[in-house]
Amino acid sequence: MSLTLHFHPLASYCHKALIALYENATPFAPNLVNLGDERERAALLKLWPIGKFPVLRDEARDQTIPESTIIIEYLDQHYQGRTRFIPEEAELALQTRLRDRFYDLYVHEPMQKIVGDRMRPQGRKDPHGVEEARARLRTSYRLIDQEMVARTWAVGDIFGLADCAAAPALFYANEVLPFEGHASLTAYFCRLKARPSYARVLKEAEPYFAMFPREG
Repeated sequence: MSLTLHFHPLASYCHKALIALYENATPFAPNLVNLGDERERAALLKLWPIGKFPVLRDEARDQTIPESTIIIEYLDQHYQGRTRFIPEEAELALQTRLRDRFYDLYVHEPMQKIVGDRMRPQGRKDPHGVEEARARLRTSYRLIDQEMVARTWAVGDIFGLADCAAAPALFYANEVLPFEGHASLTAYFCRLKARPSYARVLKEAEPYFAMFPREG
């Protein structure tokens, strides 16, 4: 098999890449990486010295592709399927990339700040940073809620890259700051969870959800 995805089922950015692979039933070998295992961590660092996943390895083309957005664009270029993640029309492609960055930077990133703070020991926490992250999420929720009033997916009627970004970002964001009062955002999130590709990702992640750091 040409493609191998190095990932962990609980990791949100890994969800993003998995959605794209499952959308088009792209054949790949999954390699679950336990960063707590010294040998597995060393193997990932050898593949990608930054040491973060997901990382896609394509033996057929002798390519190593890190970063979830780039993995999805790579699949769109070299392993096309029924779902095209980047529209061919230039303006739609630009809007798709904009919303991909929006979900990564303004939903995913503040969510991770809050989750990361929960893992800090007492005396090392950052309440000011957490409140800033919560404020950013509230702003993002309001913008998404307004935008999704007349849309099915992030860029209109066609599922794409931005929706792959939105699904895990919103899933975990809702865990740390629920969407209460945002009907259009909530409806969009429900559509994302019902999408077969993401429903599969969530099903496979279920055994690991106990590892998610709850508040308290």
